Amino acid sequence: MKEFQEALSYLWGLKRLGTRPGPETTAAVLKALGDPHRSFRAIHITGSKGKGSTAAMCAAVLQEAGYRTGLYTSPHLLSFRERARVDGEMATPEDLVVGLRRVRDAVAKVRRKGLLDRDPTFFEVTTAWAFDLFHRRGVEVAAIEVGLGGRLDSTNVLQAPVAVVTTLELEHTELLGPTLQDVAREKSGIFHPKAWGVTGATQGPGLEELRHQAFRQGVPLWELGREVRLLASGAGDDRGQLVSIETPAGRFEDLRLPLLGAFQARNAALAVAALQLFSRGTGLSVPPEAVRRGLARTRWPGRLERVGARPPTYVDAAHTPESTSEVVAALRALHPQVLPEESTVLFSCLADKHVREMLAELSVLAHQAVVFPLSAERALPIKDLNIAARAAFSKVIVAPNARDALSMARATVGDRGLLLAVGGVYLAGAVLSDMRGIPPEGPDLSDPVGRSLWEEPRTAPSRKTPRAVSPARAASPRAPPAGRSKAVARRRSSDSARGSPG
Repeated sequence: MKEFQEALSYLWGLKRLGTRPGPETTAAVLKALGDPHRSFRAIHITGSKGKGSTAAMCAAVLQEAGYRTGLYTSPHLLSFRERARVDGEMATPEDLVVGLRRVRDAVAKVRRKGLLDRDPTFFEVTTAWAFDLFHRRGVEVAAIEVGLGGRLDSTNVLQAPVAVVTTLELEHTELLGPTLQDVAREKSGIFHPKAWGVTGATQGPGLEELRHQAFRQGVPLWELGREVRLLASGAGDDRGQLVSIETPAGRFEDLRLPLLGAFQARNAALAVAALQLFSRGTGLSVPPEAVRRGLARTRWPGRLERVGARPPTYVDAAHTPESTSEVVAALRALHPQVLPEESTVLFSCLADKHVREMLAELSVLAHQAVVFPLSAERALPIKDLNIAARAAFSKVIVAPNARDALSMARATVGDRGLLLAVGGVYLAGAVLSDMRGIPPEGPDLSDPVGRSLWEEPRTAPSRKTPRAVSPARAASPRAPPAGRSKAVARRRSSDSARGSPG
């Protein structure tokens, strides 16, 4: 579809950041479109991690409650169209072509009036397109994920009745500021008067700043561990876990959550609290059975997703040391019998990540790593990946691409080992694209079959021996790397400070 490829080409050619960030440009474009964002009620979600999962849970529950539901998230794994979904279905190629034409016409109209002093960025255009799509598709309620920060984000044109800050970590410090207080101040920018707030942030200066900003805006703030309590959750199995949650608005016992990891249980608690407050703030009913059914049907590809059985193979989009640590803890709880010396990590990431710290956390789970370069402008060069990996792992194999890396990694896993592919959304997308035979949209801009990772996955592929790995390279050294003892000590100290393994 030529028009679809042209639409993607236009998007990929836009600037990623504006010289003066802020929601004003998006607001001007939306005004020219008739303010479509005022036609639906939203739960607005930001945070350093977990915001996409929390948004997906909220959307699934709202859909089960009988509402026409939108879900806006970023970035995408394989298809740009994943970013905007209505009742769980991602936008069609025609949605993108028609919607972008409307947005470009709106931009031209605003520019003729002299109301724009710069061109809209990629995310500003994307946000305007998604909100306009939701209006035209009759969306009543939506879960909206912030792109970056909060206060200056394009999505902050919303006056959402509920605002969620999932967690706080030092991230994007060049844009959000060098301290947790700075990060909290930016993210709390989505708190607006007459709204309710929910947060999973832990004690410390970041949480204190959130409390301060909520008080300034007159926003009652529910906190995980205080008003929102996760009563019970277990490691479960590779099919999910049961969670029990209590808030001032009610109690839920044994909710089935198909997403893995203790961090997803915490996200579920935040989602349940946000939904209860959303119902209170809007008068829209969200029955307990809708909560139960919605959480049970939530899918969020590439987040501690089991994609193979022999060997046990997982893909996760973690891209910070903290989130990587939580993934490791979750896998150790799910597979206590697994031996690190027989396990392998498949890794790559972008250049702006804390790669050494991430790899140190991963070295607790596995003694060998396979690294490969991502096909992205901001990818960490393979030379730097190799150097960083060799500082953390006994054995490192360098592969030219995701396909070869996956084959090599599978061959190195022993009978009592597992394979984890981790390093960020780009890594997850590359690995899942190869495993499921779904070509990514962009940079080649093709979408020949129109499939998505949101469809039910095919049967997981069985373990195969790769063509290019010699017996010498596939051998599994038993000696741990010199830096592992420090990583283990730091990990145990971190676990002790949190009071749980994740």
